[in-house]
Amino acid sequence: MTGISITGCGSATPEVALGNDGISRIVETSDEWIATRTGIRSRRLASQTNALAALATQAARSALEMADVAAADIDLIILATSTPDDLFGTAGVVQVELGAVKAAAFDLTAACSGFLFGLVTAAQFIRAGAYQNILVIGADVLSRWTDWSDRRTCVLFGDGAGAIVVQANETGDRLLGFDLRTDGTQNSCLTLGFQGQPRDLTDGVTIQQGTYQPIQMNGQEVYRFAVKKVPEIIEKALFRANLSADQIDWLLLHQANQRILDAAAQRLGIPPEKVISNMANYGNTSAASIPLALDEWVRQGKIQPGHIIASSGFGAGLTWGAAIFQWGR
Repeated sequence: MTGISITGCGSATPEVALGNDGISRIVETSDEWIATRTGIRSRRLASQTNALAALATQAARSALEMADVAAADIDLIILATSTPDDLFGTAGVVQVELGAVKAAAFDLTAACSGFLFGLVTAAQFIRAGAYQNILVIGADVLSRWTDWSDRRTCVLFGDGAGAIVVQANETGDRLLGFDLRTDGTQNSCLTLGFQGQPRDLTDGVTIQQGTYQPIQMNGQEVYRFAVKKVPEIIEKALFRANLSADQIDWLLLHQANQRILDAAAQRLGIPPEKVISNMANYGNTSAASIPLALDEWVRQGKIQPGHIIASSGFGAGLTWGAAIFQWGR
């Protein structure tokens, strides 16, 4: 069976940064309150001219350059996002901007788990022999849907994009194990829901029209869910990879809250120096957070070819997943 390799990564964030002191001028809070509860010190925010497609395209170009793959050779683009520029899909715009003329392209929505769901989806297309080269992009502009009067949530989120190139590998498979889960019974814990109003079109025909409402989150429930489910699913993915926690080089979790990262690492027995964290600078960027952190660690030379990475995403749905993979060809 054809395996996969992850051969390139890239990322992009808006230029504008808003620190915790800036947040404290919007809602009643402080740098100390935010940092001690979340680990977040700053976040990047997209301006009116920053389209999601532009961030995703910039991240994808960097990933293609690192992988030394031409855009024209990409077979498929998977854009994991919950905040598209167009509800009909934004992946097609990225395809045009890249010049990936032969690539199929579609959006995938699994909130903060979206990037990992996209990675596993890409691997199945390659393992089945359908495609050779796939771009997986995680990108979100959550500032569009943040309630900036709600200090429980507005301190958390930032905007950004990250991307990887996934290629067919005839000599091995660098995706060593994975598991994906969803529990819809807890859907109400974290939502960005549509709210419509009835509109009478004609006699006996009423439709609803409206828009999406800002993010609503039961933070305590999401925290309890994450610290329980994330270690469990990583252990299952490690079991499928026939590996133990002490054999991984890096723990790369969705960058939601430093306390979740610390709790998961402690339960897995992984020392702090192996835990990747850049949320202090970017906040929670949803589907972008894992590839954004991966790109930073690769470009700093911390992650080397052959290193084993245990990654887990978790969030709205509620969805969660884990993947164990080796970096490089």
